[in-house]
Amino acid sequence: MKPNVDLATLPPAVLVILGAVLLAEAVLDVVALVSLVRRPKERVAFGNKWVWVAIIVLVNLIGPILYFAVGRLRSVPAEEPAAAPPGRVTMAEVADALYGERDREGA
Repeated sequence: MKPNVDLATLPPAVLVILGAVLLAEAVLDVVALVSLVRRPKERVAFGNKWVWVAIIVLVNLIGPILYFAVGRLRSVPAEEPAAAPPGRVTMAEVADALYGERDREGA
């Protein structure tokens, strides 16, 4: 039976690459989980956040990528704002609407 490989026997370049991959995985996991917590349930694929928590945590490195690619549903575009009434509105009319009718004698 072959013994396990000791990390001290690996070349430094391999250790650097392994460290970068582990760091990228941890960052992706945290960012994906924070995004999932902040996202409303209606905007998550399958409508169940717990499914995505399991995928993100248990499927190493690919889970968060799957969540960002497939798990987030786009928001429904908001309806167009109501059109402004036709005609021009003067600044005096806006001021009167906001602050009430003013005394016209002094103006």
